[in-house]
Amino acid sequence: MDFETLCINTIRMLAADMVQKADSGHPGMPMGAAPMAYVLWSKVMKYNPADPKWFDRDRFLLSAGHGSALLYSMLHLTGYDLPMEQLKNFRQWGSQTPGHPEYGRTPGVECTTGPLGQGFANGVGMAIAERHLAARFNQPGHEIVDHYTFSIVSDGDIMEGIASEAASLAGQFRLGKLIYLYDNNHITLAGETSLTLSENVGKRFEAYGWHFQAMEDGNDTGAILKAINAAKEEKDRPSLISVRTHIGFGSPHKQDTFEAHGSPLGEEELKETKKNLGWPVDKPFYIPDEVRDYFRKAAERGKAAQDGWEKMLESYGKTSPEMKKLWGQMMGGKLSADWEQKLPSFKAGEKVPTRKANGKAMNAIADSAPFLIGGSGDLNPSTFTQLDGKGTFEPPRAGGEKVQGSVGPWSYAGRNIAYGVREHAMCGITSGLALHEGLMPYASTFLIFSDYARASIRLACLMGLKVVYAFTHDSVMLGEDGPTHQPIEHLASLRAMPNMTVIRPADANEAVEAWKAALLHEGGPVSLILTRQKLDVIDRSRYAAADGLHKGAYILAGGAEEIPEVILIATGSEVNLALAAYEKLASGGVKARVVSMPCWNYFDSQPDSYKNKVLPPEVTERVAIEAAATLDWYKYVGLDGAVIGIDSFGASAPEKVNLEKFGFTVDHVLHQAKEVMARKVAR
Repeated sequence: MDFETLCINTIRMLAADMVQKADSGHPGMPMGAAPMAYVLWSKVMKYNPADPKWFDRDRFLLSAGHGSALLYSMLHLTGYDLPMEQLKNFRQWGSQTPGHPEYGRTPGVECTTGPLGQGFANGVGMAIAERHLAARFNQPGHEIVDHYTFSIVSDGDIMEGIASEAASLAGQFRLGKLIYLYDNNHITLAGETSLTLSENVGKRFEAYGWHFQAMEDGNDTGAILKAINAAKEEKDRPSLISVRTHIGFGSPHKQDTFEAHGSPLGEEELKETKKNLGWPVDKPFYIPDEVRDYFRKAAERGKAAQDGWEKMLESYGKTSPEMKKLWGQMMGGKLSADWEQKLPSFKAGEKVPTRKANGKAMNAIADSAPFLIGGSGDLNPSTFTQLDGKGTFEPPRAGGEKVQGSVGPWSYAGRNIAYGVREHAMCGITSGLALHEGLMPYASTFLIFSDYARASIRLACLMGLKVVYAFTHDSVMLGEDGPTHQPIEHLASLRAMPNMTVIRPADANEAVEAWKAALLHEGGPVSLILTRQKLDVIDRSRYAAADGLHKGAYILAGGAEEIPEVILIATGSEVNLALAAYEKLASGGVKARVVSMPCWNYFDSQPDSYKNKVLPPEVTERVAIEAAATLDWYKYVGLDGAVIGIDSFGASAPEKVNLEKFGFTVDHVLHQAKEVMARKVAR
């Protein structure tokens, strides 16, 4: 066989051997897509295996994450720190080769993929980040941001709704440095794609504003390279290259069948496949020396490319010292020294929705956090998450055209991203922005619509990304909009996600503290849960300071000097209700306490000494108040406590009527407090 075929068959057989040894996995996609991977990694992409995080590398995402054995083969062959032993431990406990690629576990893996369509959207986010940073920093002779985003996507990716949303935006934004290779093998897990996909994919993507090419021979490496180069020439359109491949290529009995998709070939079929491809049958994980030597030349190319880039960056610092300083700040995610002094404060007596306080806080820190970028799902007038004066991310408009709703000027340097009504893609793209480096993104929509984005949010948590979600319109207090727009189970759902930090501030000043926390938080996304309705700004001269938010829960009223008879625990808008009930109890001689609990995550991480001070174990008389599902609150109130919440859907009625009908009144809180105190007497 010729040398290129030898290289490609090495990739195929490494993947097939991995899956067979694990007795689990997806051999078919890697075997069919190996020629595309060979071309990308040996002839196209710019990367340095010795420094997987080199900033100006081309990004490669395997959106078809079930084909992870393909990616691991390429990382090993090209010299990333992924030894052969890890390939042999494919899909095993603690290995660097999990069943689907996981960001942070394997050097060279750019994002966690597997749920189809997610990598597609992440790549759009990375391409947006590249264009944005290039527009802000590149200068003639110093193009310090100049790289492509590549992906191999599958039929399943193409079918998922998130891909349609993301593709539409990529075309709108003219992301010419985004190039996807479509592994068009005509097979899905359950059968032929003709069962479920009969549309003209090329015409569809052309309608989105993409450059489309189709190839009929997925083994023609020269044609693949030519198509990629043609895609690179398309400066104003993202590219989709449909490559007709054959799943399980080389397998005598399973090629072009769904049996090659998600199961090992089997020992006998693997032997027959190796014979068919002229491969040693008795040498699992075999890599010919000349193939290894060829792929390892990537290290030399990568070092030369990175050295050249670093020299350019050094020169950039001499010609543009202020911009180089800003570059360092953004790459390090460093806030300006005086950022806290710029944050707003609110006076007692004001009535402020926490969504508006959130917007003021964001704008106050926008200059101190130059890496902050984001947008909403067509909701800026409602979520107040626009960064004023920071421009809209878009290709420059001809003739300075003005568009209602845009904050202009229009260029890739704009920090406001108009996502349109595309919540799922918005959050997938937001993850891509965070993965790219140099940016801290946010995304905003109504809390109820977090459902549309849940899969993207979950993967952001799995990857531990530094992302902020600003979810507004947080309860049945929306009133007349009714149950379709009133979140109930959503707080419990978000709190259940590992690595998700949920903060529901009680008033405008807690909302400001929530942004402090979000900016400093590491290890996963932060969800800010914000009201549409106006809330009384709590009188902090009478009650505790809002910075107690950083402990997760704090004694707002009632003091820590004496043991209370009853504790009222609340979040968000219900804290004001708890305070009103507290005043009634106190005036009646009851030793009550109010605990504001904006963030369960932060409170649970406190030492027992602090938690026991806020919620003394001996005080079982507790009432939790939150306009949401009750099921998780019993961890704080115990079986002897009470929870005032909502375990039904909401209702279309004026806000005040909803408050009364769902039991969010002072009288009902007092009734529940007396009930739990009476239980103690009865015991």
